[in-house]
Amino acid sequence: MIVLKSHEEIELMAKAASVTAAMLEEIPNILMPGMTTLELDHWCEDYILRHGMKPAFKGYGGFPGTACISVNEEVVHGIPTKRRVLNEGDIVSVDLGTIYKGFYSDAARTYPVGKVSEEAQKLMDVAEGSFFEGLKFCKKGHRLGDVSHAIQTYVEANGFSVIRDYVGHGVGRELHEDPQIPNYGKANHGPQLVPGMVIAVEPMIAAGEYDVEVLSNGWTAVTLDRSWAAHYENTIVITEDEPRLLTKL
Repeated sequence: MIVLKSHEEIELMAKAASVTAAMLEEIPNILMPGMTTLELDHWCEDYILRHGMKPAFKGYGGFPGTACISVNEEVVHGIPTKRRVLNEGDIVSVDLGTIYKGFYSDAARTYPVGKVSEEAQKLMDVAEGSFFEGLKFCKKGHRLGDVSHAIQTYVEANGFSVIRDYVGHGVGRELHEDPQIPNYGKANHGPQLVPGMVIAVEPMIAAGEYDVEVLSNGWTAVTLDRSWAAHYENTIVITEDEPRLLTKL
């Protein structure tokens, strides 16, 4: 069941999302070669707590970190660890959220570590670009399939593939609510978008094939062919007019 949000509930989500957005903007200023993913995670947790929020992911389903930090071939749900050191040329996806007065925000970005290859930069750019192609259809009267189709079309036109095993979702009093939002699909299919819906649209794309496997830690999804992956996500409110992007400054 898709739960529509009231104006008051959306404003609480916006408060949570403002901290998430500011944190994601700050990460490039502290990210550097030699940093471990655990150090990055501790920085994220401290940032959230200092701003009076709670981490959305820590303990969720048993996840041990504040953020999912996924490097290179890791698609999503990377567990922060002191053993994973970021190197020059890596790309790192940071997926996280905050809770404020019982309401969630959720967003992700993929960042370069130092100077990266042209292919890696294009992968990140296309992941971000595909989100904004989908956002064009996050309006009253469109269907979720229109969003999914726009993302898939853009990604594949740029020579990359869309991960099929992980999808976007509704967000509100729970981190994951209905509806599910695949990053591939047919236009003019699926539930119709109506004002009051709050959704997290999150393209995850790979430089190679879209098949993934989960590592022995039970969390981290990697591309089966070990091609690199990128992730871009925002929490969006469907309104009477243009979509409201909560997790981007």
